[in-house]
Order: sequence, then structure tokens, then C-alpha cells
Amino acid sequence: MAEQVKKRILVVDDEENARIGLSKLLEKEGFEVESVANGFEALNYLNHQQVNLIVTDINMPEMNGITFLKELNKNFPQSNVIMITAYGGVESYIEAINLGAFEYINKPVKIDELKSILKKIFAEGCH
Repeated sequence: MAEQVKKRILVVDDEENARIGLSKLLEKEGFEVESVANGFEALNYLNHQQVNLIVTDINMPEMNGITFLKELNKNFPQSNVIMITAYGGVESYIEAINLGAFEYINKPVKIDELKSILKKIFAEGCH
């Protein structure tokens, strides 16, 4: 039987506790998780490593999640992205979805909500 390859997820959040907490939740669900503190680090990481999913905060210094999403669209257009925010607004939700984010969820992240989204993403045969 072929060994199932773990799905790799990149967590992007400038808030260390949120980044670590989310990474641990995802690892418990059986994913291989890497995390970085901002969009620049994430783009640099993606130049060297492929991931199946990116979970990114929207409010970050230097490069916010929307700008990061625009850069992803230019450089890594096949990326699956979940946006997370503690400061959700309709405008940023619409912008994120229009830019191709798969989903947009509020902090604190509820594990059941996240699991359901992950199931959807990986069931749809996304890579």
C-alpha cells in the first residue's frame, strides 16, 4: 500500500502565539506545518518549498494578508489560501474572496470550522 503523503500547510501570522497555536492544531490533525511571521518570509519560503495550503492572517505589519494574496496570485497562482482575521469586515472579506482566497474565517479560529474547511479543500482535489 502506498504511504499517504502528509499535506503541507504554511501558517503566516505575525502574532507568535497565534502562529504556534494554529500550527499545533494543524499538526494534531495530521498535517506537516511550517510557519513564518510575515508575507515576505512566506514568499521566500514558497520559492524553495511547495505547500498544499496557506493559512494567513490579514492584519500584519509590512505586508498585510491582502497584499500577500496579490503576490501569491502573481507568483504562485495555484495556491489554496485561507485568510484569518481578528478584525473581519465585509470589504476585506469580499476583496479576499475576489482575489481567490478559498475561505475567510475569524479569530479565534474554531477547530471544527477549520477542520470542515480543510476537508472541503482537500476533498475537492486541490493540490
